[in-house]
Amino acid sequence: MTTTATRPVGPTSSQITTKLPPSSTLVRKRQDDQELESESSSPIKRHRVTFDSDVEVRIVEKWEKSPAVIQDAVRRALQSHTTGDSSGYEMVKAIYAPPENGQEPASHMAVKNHTSALLSNVCMLNKNCADLVHSVLSSDWLARSDDYVHLFVHFLANLVSAQGLFLPDALRFLVENLTTTPPSQRQIHDLPSIPRSKYYSRAHRALQYLLQVVPSACRILLSSLTTQFPHHNDSRRAHVVYVHNLLQIAEYAPVLQTDILALITERLVKIDLQVQEDLEDLAEDVEEGVVQHVPQDRLDSATFLDDDQDSEDESDSDEEMDEDVLRTRDITKSVEKMDRILDMLFTYYHHKVSATSHDSRPGVVDILMGQFQSIILPTHRSRHTQFLLFHFVQQSFPHIDAFVATCAQTSFDKRRPAMVRQAAAAYLASFVARGVHVSSEIVVEVWDYISTELKRMHRESEAGCRGPDLQRYSTYYSLVQALLYIFCFRWRDLEARSDDDDVDNDLPSIYGEERQWRVGVKDTFQLNIFSKLNPLKVCSPAIVTEFARIAHHLHVIYIYHLIETNKRVRLLQYSGPSGYTRLNRETALTARKDEEHQHLDEYFPFDPYYLPKSKRWIEGDYREWVGIPGLDDQEASESESGEEDAGDGDVEEATGTEKSDE
Repeated sequence: MTTTATRPVGPTSSQITTKLPPSSTLVRKRQDDQELESESSSPIKRHRVTFDSDVEVRIVEKWEKSPAVIQDAVRRALQSHTTGDSSGYEMVKAIYAPPENGQEPASHMAVKNHTSALLSNVCMLNKNCADLVHSVLSSDWLARSDDYVHLFVHFLANLVSAQGLFLPDALRFLVENLTTTPPSQRQIHDLPSIPRSKYYSRAHRALQYLLQVVPSACRILLSSLTTQFPHHNDSRRAHVVYVHNLLQIAEYAPVLQTDILALITERLVKIDLQVQEDLEDLAEDVEEGVVQHVPQDRLDSATFLDDDQDSEDESDSDEEMDEDVLRTRDITKSVEKMDRILDMLFTYYHHKVSATSHDSRPGVVDILMGQFQSIILPTHRSRHTQFLLFHFVQQSFPHIDAFVATCAQTSFDKRRPAMVRQAAAAYLASFVARGVHVSSEIVVEVWDYISTELKRMHRESEAGCRGPDLQRYSTYYSLVQALLYIFCFRWRDLEARSDDDDVDNDLPSIYGEERQWRVGVKDTFQLNIFSKLNPLKVCSPAIVTEFARIAHHLHVIYIYHLIETNKRVRLLQYSGPSGYTRLNRETALTARKDEEHQHLDEYFPFDPYYLPKSKRWIEGDYREWVGIPGLDDQEASESESGEEDAGDGDVEEATGTEKSDE
């Protein structure tokens, strides 16, 4: 029987190999242990770590880190936003949002570092980041430090250069900061406050730099400037501040100068028209008082920019005021607004004329002439805006001649609308009559132009005319009225000089001497006034009455009997197959029916100018009404004696018939 030995489980002692550390390692370990024991048993203690009490210790906020860390975080946030993870993106956007519910805003340094980071990653700000870009654009950058404003302007320039789709938004936000309530002017709690005028200068700096970087932005900018222009019912301060900033843009963006000035003129005309409509609703004495007694504005443009309170604010409640008082107050505010804007434009154009040489001076007048033809002339009943042209045109004889020629050509041009031709005739007559620097030679030339045109129109219309017709012959009547108006003011210039060959010698003088007139003066009146066209029936009654008394006193022509005849005849307009006007006798039902619509408008654009602040500009250019020697004094004395005789009797309508027997 064979005995089998049992094998032990696991390795034998001969198979176990124990790896011991090298002797050098053991020696070092024992040395280290000995050193630790010696240190612990040493009587000398180690010094404690101490902190300087002067050093501020605070917890670093989430985004208040070094610029390099923030730049990397912003880059990763923008990258994650493209993949759908917007948590970091929203945190970046929150840096520029105004604080809500007592939340403490981001520090100035944090905002600056994030803006610098966005500048470094501007190529990543595509259309998917539009809300972030808008948050940055609408942030309170105007109220921050100068170095931050410099950084922000460079960010804008790089943004619109790299991502052109944000150019309209950048321009729009900048223009909004040129209004009375700049959205980027919020006060920063840890920064000193700055005057509002500095807000505007910073916005202009940014806008000017963008126009230099992207010259094609001018067209887009003009659209934004037009959109942000205050409504005509907005306050005076809103208009003054915005117009002041527009004129600054016109200086550093000369390519937009003409368009900007045209925009201001267009809006000024709207205010002008609104004032005239409001004044027509008032009584005549109240109307004159509103315009002539507007208080002088004591604030200059710089004060307006920094003034937070509008001087137009009233302490009285509107509910406590009478309706007429409220209307008068509102009209007064509109007049003050118009006066201030006009004074700013007079000042601007004056500096432009003074700063340029004589050769380049017509540039200013060319701008005004363009505005006249495109804006002022087609606008009916503009009252004050045109005095800009009235003043600067009279600075030189060539300008006067050019303006007179423009008005004359327009009034004679059959291709132009009838309303425009009538308005041109009114401007021509009013300018020649009221312009101090309009020479006698110009008066005579204009008289000859109009007389020649009237003779042609009379020849073409007289044969087929059955009576006065304002619709068919409106241009003819407007030219006759222009001639009457010019004669009332400038009749002295129509007298013949002693060395003139064309002299009428058959007119007696009121002084007992022969009063000599240029050839054609009497014939022109005779030919047109007593024609079938009957212009005295259609021309403004006020102009006709004044002309009748002057012409009769100067022994030029006698027309009182025709005025009386016209009073007893009414015009009834109807659309018949022939298109002519029918003359009917007056009845109780037809008397004075639509009487005003049967006369030319008594509109002469250069009537007296009463705006208190800006009237100083035309004081040396404007011809006031001068009475006729021997006529006004005589009528004044007769009026006084008549009042004594009549007492409280009724005032008869002046027709001039009684004076014909003198």
